Amino acid sequence: MLANVTTPQDLDERFRKTVAGLPVPAEPTAGWGELSPDRALRLFDAQMTSRHLDLAARWLRGFGEGYYTIGSSGHEGNAAVAEALRYSDPALLHYRSGAFYCVRAGQPADSGVDPVRDVLRGIVASAQEPISGGRHKVFGNRALNVVPTTSTIASHLPRAVGIGYAIERARAAATAQRKKGAAARVPVGSSELEAHVAGTLGTWPADAVVVCSFGDASVNHASAQAAFNAAGWCDHSGLKLPVLFVCEDNGIGISVKSPAGWIEASLRSKPGLRYSQADGTELPEAYEAAREAADWVRRHRRPAVLHLRTVRLMGHAGADAELGYRTSREIEADAERDPLLLTAARLVASGLATPDELLARYDEIGWQVRKTAEEVMVEPKLASAAEVIAPLAPKRPLRVARVVSEAGERAAGPLAVKRGPAPNGPVTLAQAINATLADALVTNPAVVLFGEDVAAKGGVYGVTKGLREKFGPSRVFDTMLDETTILGLANGAGLGGLLPVPEIQYLAYLHNAEDQLRGEAASMTFFSTGRYRNPMVVRIAGLAYQEGFGGHFHNDNSLAVLRDIPGLVVACPARADDAAAMLRTCLAAGQADGTVSAFIEPIALYHTRDLYESGDGQWLAEYPPPNRWGATHVPIGRARTYGVGDADTLTIITFGNGLRMSLRVAAQLAEQGVGTRVVDLRWLSPLPEADVVREAAATGRVLIVDETRRSGGVAEGVLAALVDAGYVGAVRRVAAADTYIPLGPAAKTVLVNEDMIMAAARSLLAV
Repeated sequence: MLANVTTPQDLDERFRKTVAGLPVPAEPTAGWGELSPDRALRLFDAQMTSRHLDLAARWLRGFGEGYYTIGSSGHEGNAAVAEALRYSDPALLHYRSGAFYCVRAGQPADSGVDPVRDVLRGIVASAQEPISGGRHKVFGNRALNVVPTTSTIASHLPRAVGIGYAIERARAAATAQRKKGAAARVPVGSSELEAHVAGTLGTWPADAVVVCSFGDASVNHASAQAAFNAAGWCDHSGLKLPVLFVCEDNGIGISVKSPAGWIEASLRSKPGLRYSQADGTELPEAYEAAREAADWVRRHRRPAVLHLRTVRLMGHAGADAELGYRTSREIEADAERDPLLLTAARLVASGLATPDELLARYDEIGWQVRKTAEEVMVEPKLASAAEVIAPLAPKRPLRVARVVSEAGERAAGPLAVKRGPAPNGPVTLAQAINATLADALVTNPAVVLFGEDVAAKGGVYGVTKGLREKFGPSRVFDTMLDETTILGLANGAGLGGLLPVPEIQYLAYLHNAEDQLRGEAASMTFFSTGRYRNPMVVRIAGLAYQEGFGGHFHNDNSLAVLRDIPGLVVACPARADDAAAMLRTCLAAGQADGTVSAFIEPIALYHTRDLYESGDGQWLAEYPPPNRWGATHVPIGRARTYGVGDADTLTIITFGNGLRMSLRVAAQLAEQGVGTRVVDLRWLSPLPEADVVREAAATGRVLIVDETRRSGGVAEGVLAALVDAGYVGAVRRVAAADTYIPLGPAAKTVLVNEDMIMAAARSLLAV
């Protein structure tokens, strides 16, 4: 035996020497259980192909043509998992899933998918790679129902739960369609939802299961724990969830060992998750366990976890020096359990092949892989920023505007009766959002609304009050109190054809789960070149200035984490009319472009009625009738300007609570003969830069009123836009202090107020 297998050459030589020395039995001695001989040979082909892809990745890296070397060596038993499933089952794969992908590529008849070329194109960052287009090496293919996963730390597991929900939603919709003539009263909009779901959510078959694989170290991650907990919670509640979690346990995460027995103990203890295990290095055992687990999930529509024991060969990736953290004996023990060697030995022992035949096949596959590697490494790479950015958030403003107008036509026409009476008289911000959500639920059967307290209670601030009663629990429902689960559910539901509107109860609560937006939701179109999309509008109650309800966790004023996410649209309406129009825009962008939006709702303005003095009602607005939706449409990235006074002397740029304060200050300035242009950004990402520059140039004096923190606040983006445009006038900013918001009256000491705005305005006017 060769000791210390750490390089591709060592692994290759060991395979050749071991297989060449296998004794040919006079009588077949080893069986294959439920695996037929032809299946066994086909799966071994997939295992060998995966191994040669790993070897090719190291070879390409050796002369600077390969950019990804996390391989599948030691995990080739996942070929058995692929064989136990159907190619129509959505798969979210661990990064060591080379053999799974090779098997899946061969399952649909005449798929035309060449798994070798696909994987190698990812390794060399070829622009012709079929899922990410050279943006990252991921396992993904729309034709094979392999959904690309962009994280190594289990952030795709909550999405798998969401896909399971979408599959069961489609299944329930089909059943409801068959029972359409039942006498029971159907909630408003429900029948249209069932028709939509039955017709367009059929992304996957009604009996599909979701398979989601990950490594043992990922079990410890909060995202994984959230997914297991959500799956168990659903099962305990009697909700169907056809998800098969597959843990490929090689006992080590990069250089950190999993404590002996910990993974099994952890997975076994999950309530609501059926546990099974197998030796993933033994192909027949792995297949039998995977088939039994997949069939159980498919039959019972309940979640399960399959624990496969594997090994890791050639280290974590690249030039990883395993001897720095593993002993020679440990490395040798893994090498002896090489799944290729074990499968080869079983093939020879069972009389299905001779050593010479296996080595010949091994060399033939290796030659094909090397030949393909030489072909793909000269393919074009992404060569410009525009090419890289293209899939992030495709903007089709005319199409979005048309979707808004079409919704208005439906609401004014065939859906007028179901829509019911419109709000009577001027409405508050909260009432406008409620009415817009109701209209969305009527006019778009794909819309579903969910989160903490949104259904039975109608939201902490009453924003969703009455919606569950009107539309039923299939359209508006409460979730468990976990933001990762809420956003993961939205990720999967959006991928399955729904248009989810999840609510995060307070902005401060988002940070527990922000990677579900950054690493999963907003990145999906980027890493799939638009082949997959998960539209959603995340409603977030946020910002400060609540009277009598203080403290950081209910008054978080930091939006930096959202503005930093590529492709994410961040909306922040301050007034009722803008809230209605902008929410319709976000929903239409989700429908038309797959856009992911964060809709920030200023809590302190939810029920505000007055602007200048008590009883004036000037913060209210009329809710527009459907035939006005198109005319009142607000495109993404367009600001709104208020002219206060007769002369244009000063420009104030602001948003959210800052708008109301700035308008009040502008009114005082107008009494002193100073005219002010007050610009409401409305869209915080992308910023309305053209509007900002135009309005700044109109006066030459700019005051930025930013209620977020001075460091990382919105004002920094506005200032950068002015500098980039060559603005040469005077500029000042007022912003909140770099601190968390304290409880009680002390909050006023760190937040922007009208006195600060007035002082800054006078300073500018003195220039």
